Amino acid sequence: MTDVNRRWFYARKPEGALRVEHFELKTEAVPEPGPGQALVRLRMLSVDPAQRAWMMARTYRPQLMPGDFMPAFAVGEVLRSCTPDLNQGDLVEGDFGWQDWAVVSPRQVLRRHSRPPHPPLEQLVGALSITGLTAFFGLFEVGRPRPGETVVVSAAGGAVGSMALQMARIAGCRVVGIAGGAAKCARLVQELGAHAAVDHRSANFRAELKAACPNGVDVYFDNTAGPILETTLTLMNQRGRVVCCGAVAQYDRGDWGAGVAGVPGVLISRRLRMEGFIVMDFDHQRREAEATITRWVTGGQLKALVHLAQGLEQAPQALVDLLAGANYGKVAVRV
Repeated sequence: MTDVNRRWFYARKPEGALRVEHFELKTEAVPEPGPGQALVRLRMLSVDPAQRAWMMARTYRPQLMPGDFMPAFAVGEVLRSCTPDLNQGDLVEGDFGWQDWAVVSPRQVLRRHSRPPHPPLEQLVGALSITGLTAFFGLFEVGRPRPGETVVVSAAGGAVGSMALQMARIAGCRVVGIAGGAAKCARLVQELGAHAAVDHRSANFRAELKAACPNGVDVYFDNTAGPILETTLTLMNQRGRVVCCGAVAQYDRGDWGAGVAGVPGVLISRRLRMEGFIVMDFDHQRREAEATITRWVTGGQLKALVHLAQGLEQAPQALVDLLAGANYGKVAVRV
């Protein structure tokens, strides 16, 4: 056990794209757990686009301000416990942030495993946890696809997008992925079973998306907002559903922007339902959803793609790369 706790702080507000220099690494003594607490050694950090959104504005959590410690979902191992509710060796998940060590109380964490064997740690911050649950609830509780319908997923090479795309395929839908670059699009078809994939960087993006969806779009799982959302809305069928999961195209702006002026008319004329959500809305259904996702992963129906960075010192670069679209699958940092 080291006597140093490395902690990343959000140091400076970006003007445009996020860069590594907007963060600062500090070292402190390893914290000591008090009565009713436990000391957790972080093992795997989740890196998510939402971490950039937290810097923009108040969301479902207070806005991050320069000088704040960098929050993040993570999985760690209990090294020392002063509570009967957590035991040494337990794997726990929680909002631990970008650091090596965290002191927690039992109510702040979810105990995942008390003894080995356990799934790979990257799956415990990805497919078998918040990432997979976000895709599952967004698709099935908000999008509600029916077999034979056409489901379009943006950022389909990303963490949630790759999960949602495969889940729609499992549900018997025609699945079209949107991603950046020909290489990613090819992998969506060859590795994940998409019926078609469209490069949003193409000069003929709308025409190519329309050709990939000859019967229109019934469900659009939106991880990007911006121009991709504007284009896809024009191809929606009557009674279509738009799942608003993320807005990565807007995260390097100073604010959310004024929105799309034509949205109300499209929603009305085509009787569309457009709904935002966050995964915590469905906490009461978590156990059943996790069981289903686990069955799909262990059975080989669902591939858990991982883009892994090594070392806590790589956390800022991992987030910067994610926002630039350099990843394929879930981005995680092995602490």
